[in-house]
Amino acid sequence: MLHRRSFVVLGLTGFALLAVSALVIVLRSPTLNAGIPLQASGFTENELFERGRYLVTAGNCASCHTSVSGEFMAGGVAFKTEFGTIYSTNITPDPETGIGGWTDREFLNALRYGVRPNGEHLYPAFPYTSLALVTDQDILAMFAYMQRVPAVKQTPPDNSLGFPYNLRSLMAFWKFLYFKPEVYEPVAERSAEWNRGAYLVEGLAHCSACHTPRNRLGAKSQSQHMGGGEYLDRIPGGEYRHWSAPSLTSAGHGLDLWEHDDLSQYLLTGENRFLQTFGPMNDVILNSTRYLKEADIRAMATYLKALPSVDKAPSTPPSAELMGQGQTIYNLHCGTCHLPSGEGDTDMGPALNSASLVVQSDNPASMINAILYGPQLPDPSGESRWLEPMKPYQYLLTNEEVAAVASFIRNSWSNDAGQVSLAQVAQQR
Repeated sequence: MLHRRSFVVLGLTGFALLAVSALVIVLRSPTLNAGIPLQASGFTENELFERGRYLVTAGNCASCHTSVSGEFMAGGVAFKTEFGTIYSTNITPDPETGIGGWTDREFLNALRYGVRPNGEHLYPAFPYTSLALVTDQDILAMFAYMQRVPAVKQTPPDNSLGFPYNLRSLMAFWKFLYFKPEVYEPVAERSAEWNRGAYLVEGLAHCSACHTPRNRLGAKSQSQHMGGGEYLDRIPGGEYRHWSAPSLTSAGHGLDLWEHDDLSQYLLTGENRFLQTFGPMNDVILNSTRYLKEADIRAMATYLKALPSVDKAPSTPPSAELMGQGQTIYNLHCGTCHLPSGEGDTDMGPALNSASLVVQSDNPASMINAILYGPQLPDPSGESRWLEPMKPYQYLLTNEEVAAVASFIRNSWSNDAGQVSLAQVAQQR
């Protein structure tokens, strides 16, 4: 048993370590140069604006800073996290509630270092850990565009974070452990297309924010980069549930399932020969990638297809009894549209065999959401690819039945994704 003196020693040791860490952080912190303006080179004012519009679109800023019923870029979008709720900020040029009073250097400091003009640290729900890669010139162009967005006077709700996560000052320690701001440097051994794709995917598009697993403090796992992640987002009806983002590596359960053209077409149109986008990915495609140049989309696909494989997590194979139960439910509710072979039909339903990244994902959360609540399509008011969109089954199937049919699909035909448990279904319910 530890004596009181031991606790005192441990406490003083911990305090000393924190003090040393804080000193190191101060010494490591970049010189932000808030008063030094950036210099645009080679662009007219209008060219800089148009370049900025394109880059802001590539960064999908609108999806996170525009609420469903709010003004463009005026913030207020709620982000549910394991630490509490964070609301996106107003980034219109309103001088009181937005960024109208910011300098271009202060804008750069926010994107690259995660620091506000007053020196406060930003939470990494704002993806500065990715945007740090963006060049000075591109950040300057983005700021030029944002300064001409219509100003909106609106103050988003206060964040609702539990202690100690509500202390912004602690982000200094988080940054010391997990964040090193570096502008993207092209890899000489790679092609110009690959480098352009890396710059977009890792920087502006910040794909790793969703597709990379995180530790208990919300930092991305470098060893499992793009190997699939989990996050909270809305389901039809507005409630929040866990979603799983599949692996974007060259793994057999990831992008090895798709050809280069399949991935390019998906990012440009929201569908390919296998599927149509649904759920949170709708915003990425509708507000961002469909507006990008085809050459940039193909560059992104080139980079993603070259990502090294991240191994699949160990899984439990379902029993023969569970597979039999699942097959009965599948034949009754799913086989007409997805076909008994799981190959899908051009007009009736997407493929569930082999080429579905959602089905093959280590984490079945998104698949369970699609079964329970129906796959929310990109534009419910527009034309759907399918003659009859899939209905929700939350009131038609029990948790046991959902687990059985999901397990059957994930382990039939060419699929080998492991059993879905009752606990996993219950969490999504």
